[in-house]
Amino acid sequence: MINPGRMILALQQNIGKAVVGKEEAIEYALIALLCKGHVLIEDVPGVGKTTLASALARSLDCSFRRIQFTPDLMPSDVTGFTLVNFKTGEMEYKEGAVMSQIVLADEINRTSPKTQSALLEVMEEHQVTVDGITHQLPQPFIVLATQNPGEFVGTYPLPEAQVDRFFLRISIGYPTIEQEMDVLERYSGTVPPMETIEPICSAQDVLAMQEQVTTVYCSPEVRNYVASLAAATRNDQAFSLGASTRAAISLIRGAQACAMLDDRDFVLPEDVQHMFLPVMSHRMILSPEARMKGVPAEQFLLTILQNTNVPVKL
Repeated sequence: MINPGRMILALQQNIGKAVVGKEEAIEYALIALLCKGHVLIEDVPGVGKTTLASALARSLDCSFRRIQFTPDLMPSDVTGFTLVNFKTGEMEYKEGAVMSQIVLADEINRTSPKTQSALLEVMEEHQVTVDGITHQLPQPFIVLATQNPGEFVGTYPLPEAQVDRFFLRISIGYPTIEQEMDVLERYSGTVPPMETIEPICSAQDVLAMQEQVTTVYCSPEVRNYVASLAAATRNDQAFSLGASTRAAISLIRGAQACAMLDDRDFVLPEDVQHMFLPVMSHRMILSPEARMKGVPAEQFLLTILQNTNVPVKL
């Protein structure tokens, strides 16, 4: 049987060849992979969003495609289309860019809402329906989407329904001076760091680890803790839109993955707390009053985390 902790550690070290000093972001991306979730990587341009996604893709022996989202990108470019084969007279399906195990949706918020919505069925059902015919996507399947902050020129806000389909959100952030010096040293050599990354995990390995996550025990007390946290976001006046049931399920799954990586077969409240912000923060919509205060959603979520009773008996 695969040891998920060792495999994830090997993947972290492999990705770390190209992504310097961002261990937490790498860990969250790998947890999302284990939970069959999709990742939204949000930050300013040039801090390593695409590098993280590409390094993860190179570390897995899986098919990979990158979609550069632009204002003129069409939904059929993403999902595929049918056309007539003039030799046979039959309609044939031409695969879109999503027909891959790992899909990098680069700068996803630079395309129109119509094209963004083409990913809704893909992300939720892992299938594509074109002209009434459904095509299953290869497994494992994960979308790694990067986006620039919403106030940047030429961006379209993602619909709430699509944001909710992302398992978690990662923010890369600027490096420290020491980390940036390390980056400059690596990228000033003759061999780009990305070319040193080799696949170390097969598709079957990923599927096996995903199956193991579901076997981690989650007690009724922990499930009640997650439900209480989700309910608190819905009742908080700071939010006009609280956590969905999908968000609560994602929080449970993320906690199970945390426990598994810690070589435990049961979930602790600490696992839930560790995953609470990355799973919940991007789904929250602040009320007008809260936006006027200029306080980020994460701050209100931390308050909820501090004020919610933690189960003692498990």
